[in-house]
Amino acid sequence: MSLPAEEIAAIRANIASRKIRDLIFTGIGILCLGIAMMTIAALFVDMLVTGWERLRPEFFTEFPSRRAGQAGILSAWVGSVLVMLVTAAVAVPLGVAAGIWLEEYAPKHWITDVIEININNLAGVPSIIYGLLALGLFVYTFGLGQSVRTAGLTLALLILPVVIVATREAIRSIPQMIREAAYALGATKWQTVKDHILPYSMPGILTGIIIGLSRAIGETAPIITIGALTFIAFLPPAPITDVAPYVSFEWLKAPFTVMPIQIFNWTSRPDPNFHQNAAAAGVILVAMTLSMNALAIWLRYRLRKNIKW
Repeated sequence: MSLPAEEIAAIRANIASRKIRDLIFTGIGILCLGIAMMTIAALFVDMLVTGWERLRPEFFTEFPSRRAGQAGILSAWVGSVLVMLVTAAVAVPLGVAAGIWLEEYAPKHWITDVIEININNLAGVPSIIYGLLALGLFVYTFGLGQSVRTAGLTLALLILPVVIVATREAIRSIPQMIREAAYALGATKWQTVKDHILPYSMPGILTGIIIGLSRAIGETAPIITIGALTFIAFLPPAPITDVAPYVSFEWLKAPFTVMPIQIFNWTSRPDPNFHQNAAAAGVILVAMTLSMNALAIWLRYRLRKNIKW
């Protein structure tokens, strides 16, 4: 049974109208994306031009100074690296283990529902709240002081929900038939998770971990709250020594500063030469963040390429 010519014409007109709307919406989206990208690019180029003269090897090897021309970021980038080591050492195993337990082992009842809701909510809590929590818990209650370990634990709390959510989403993307095939061959629950679920979900897990660390490396509010120094002209004790057992953890107790704090300190000064230093440090911090995200993309590509379903 054929439709009348009028109905066919109306259907075609409706389809054409919807295609036009789709094109308009696509054009608006591309326009908004272009404006956002050009704004970010303009800000980055302006920062690069402003700080270009300070991007020299000495800038990485000198301590901060009251003289802008002699100031460097040695203590800041070393502090950032040490804090990120503590953050990764705490957040990664806890976050991945929690994600595996919630997705593969946790019984489905109201308690786990409450846990899942709270984890999702914590992922959107402002970072200053974590700073206040760490100030009361780690600094005053546990007496850890304003040290590298306190900063690392604070940022670990900050990114822990992100790592858990990323782990759960990566595990959830694995087809159920993988689990069923492993169980059919006699594998235990843990063997299935260890030998199949984790290797297949590792690209997504690593991506979430590195994105979380990229967020942590640029955080300022929680670090200021727990008392990071704005001017520090010395390095923490070296983790490797020449005395047995050749490993020292004294650096965990040392005062610290990080890149965002150093940038904040320089931008708050009236001397424009310090603003030049802040721009150079900002370029380095952006480069570090982009490098971590690029590493996440590369790892995801390599691991997915090596996986054989």
